[in-house]
Amino acid sequence: MLSLAYATCFQALRETREQLLMDTKWPIGVFASIDAGLGVRLEVARELGVHTVHLHTPHAPSRTPQRAAEFNQRLADLGIKITCVFAGFEGESYADIPTVQRTVGLMPRATRAARTVELKEIADFARQLGVDVVGMHLGFVPHEKTDPDYRDLLDITRAVCDHCRGNGQAMHLETGQEPVDVLVQFLDDVERDNLFVNFDPANMILYGAGEPIPALEKLGARVHSIHCKDATWSDKPGETWGCEVPLGDGDVNFDSFVKTLNKIGYTGPLTIEREIPQEPERQKAEIGRAIDLLQRLKQKYK
Repeated sequence: MLSLAYATCFQALRETREQLLMDTKWPIGVFASIDAGLGVRLEVARELGVHTVHLHTPHAPSRTPQRAAEFNQRLADLGIKITCVFAGFEGESYADIPTVQRTVGLMPRATRAARTVELKEIADFARQLGVDVVGMHLGFVPHEKTDPDYRDLLDITRAVCDHCRGNGQAMHLETGQEPVDVLVQFLDDVERDNLFVNFDPANMILYGAGEPIPALEKLGARVHSIHCKDATWSDKPGETWGCEVPLGDGDVNFDSFVKTLNKIGYTGPLTIEREIPQEPERQKAEIGRAIDLLQRLKQKYK
């Protein structure tokens, strides 16, 4: 009888935990992967009890209507919903800040045209998955509007936003590589009402781009998705990487972060990103602790 009572209590606690994760305001999710990228596997996401994910783009051979149907069935079986498909490209490297500048997003001139075509294909694949948001790192946006690369990037971003609009989708640009004032100016200059921000507070610190909480306040209603990730500052901000750390151990201050999300009216998913796929058990444990922290903060600021 005692073991049955314990089992009943454990089941009740699990159901309560899952209900908190599924709340309409701030459902907790994770950054996940099917066959590529830095996220956890979908089965791990389900094991953690989360029901929403940002999905790293599968490899090109997997982006077919047949595979989309298979993925959708798998997601249905796991009880998971994709809220954003995140674009990634072959040849990108986050080894250090100069390498990011040379290889990431749509900024590298040598790959710009081909990646723009592929990004539209990724958006079409996301539509097959029934996902209405495509996210990405655009790359280091030039600070000067007179820079030819700035003008080219404006034209490309407009074209991609227009393509996404045809799919009934929005485009979310992830923060990190540029100060918030540069990002706001770029968003204004693109002049598309389906272009928003995926706010990652740790990236602001990792890249030395500025304090995340004031940046979040300034972006306000432009923020339509977020990554919950933590980091510590480099001793040479903007020149060398900061250090990504478990949620709550860094310089973001997640109490203030969630409080500010409430202040700006953000109610979407709290999507945890922990980029240590080479250590799956540690990754899973740290995400579990992150879930517990975010649950406490949700109850404090709901």
